[in-house]
Amino acid sequence: MRSLVVYYSLEGNTRFVAGVLAQAVGADILELKVLACAPRGFKKYFWGGRQVMAKEKPALAPLDRDPAAYDLIWIGTPVWAFSFSPAVRTFVSQTPLKDKKIALFCCSGGGPGPTLSRMAKELVGNVVVGQKHFVEPLRDKDKNASSARAWAADVVHVVDSAS
Repeated sequence: MRSLVVYYSLEGNTRFVAGVLAQAVGADILELKVLACAPRGFKKYFWGGRQVMAKEKPALAPLDRDPAAYDLIWIGTPVWAFSFSPAVRTFVSQTPLKDKKIALFCCSGGGPGPTLSRMAKELVGNVVVGQKHFVEPLRDKDKNASSARAWAADVVHVVDSAS
């Protein structure tokens, strides 16, 4: 089973979890890169929140992997305004994903709100095989890495059992 971890990360938390997951399951990795730069400091919260509320789809750098070539796709995002990042919105709206097994994860400093359920709604025609929220992964790397590896094993077991 070919696996791909797709993620967007502004501050490194989602990147950290994506790396642990990719290593745990032997997956390829695809970082979504937005062509426009995010503002720094406190302004980034207003900028990100506005993008989420307006359901903006920022332009992404060309993808260096073809998601259609994978059986299991892990998609990760930071939580922005209780939703997924605009970069992930662009990815799921512009990338033809059908009949894929999808595992969703998000990272935040607090609760995820409806982030994961909102992502799942955007992926109609696929099977969501797992969802996980990570709280501040970079603050406790060992705990979050262990949690990510355990979740990865659970997802792979579910997928293998269903095959």
